[in-house]
Amino acid sequence: MMKTIRATYPLEFSVGLLILIFVLSFFLSSQLFDVPWRDLIDGSDINAYVGMSLISIAVVIMVLILWEEFLFPIKVRRIAGGVTFRNRRKKLRTQLLIYCIIPAIFIYVYLNYQIHPIRFLIWAAICIIVPLVTKLFSGINNYNDFLKLTDKTIEFKNNKKSGVFKVTNIQRIRLVREHDALIKIEVTTGGQSHVIDLDEMELDVFLDTINDFVSSQYKSLLA
Repeated sequence: MMKTIRATYPLEFSVGLLILIFVLSFFLSSQLFDVPWRDLIDGSDINAYVGMSLISIAVVIMVLILWEEFLFPIKVRRIAGGVTFRNRRKKLRTQLLIYCIIPAIFIYVYLNYQIHPIRFLIWAAICIIVPLVTKLFSGINNYNDFLKLTDKTIEFKNNKKSGVFKVTNIQRIRLVREHDALIKIEVTTGGQSHVIDLDEMELDVFLDTINDFVSSQYKSLLA
């Protein structure tokens, strides 16, 4: 069972904003093509308009990947006695699939249109590299990470370590914050402290919900 904690934007707002981004990108992308401005104004070079439209589509796709709330609601998976927070695999697969369209568009435009190389490479680098570095690499790197909080156990896994703590054995839980943002959970069992590095996991969108759940579910154990 899934609980939505942050819905996507209203359809009218999303579509309107995407259209605005497309239109702005369409006009700005004219600088990438080696076509006289007069030919663009009077519409005599229709082929350039097709290229500009393709570049604008690539920009819209980049925005959809970077601004996940456009397409993907934030959901928490409820399980018996608690909740599970994890990188949404369906979301990541969808992002990777639509991302592949971006380099395909730029390769096609490069091979079929007269372009300004430097300007074209700058646009291509932004649209191809930015979503890859800021979203996709992180999602793939944290593909198997999760945090499971129940009335019986606290369980987690990231790339470096994993652990399971029985609630009955936990002596103390401390929420570590930086600039008022939750970044770690410190669990003390048997006199030893164990740190769950939330800042190294793909759980940014869940931090407020994790904070609220821990504060209520394990209230008696909080330092």
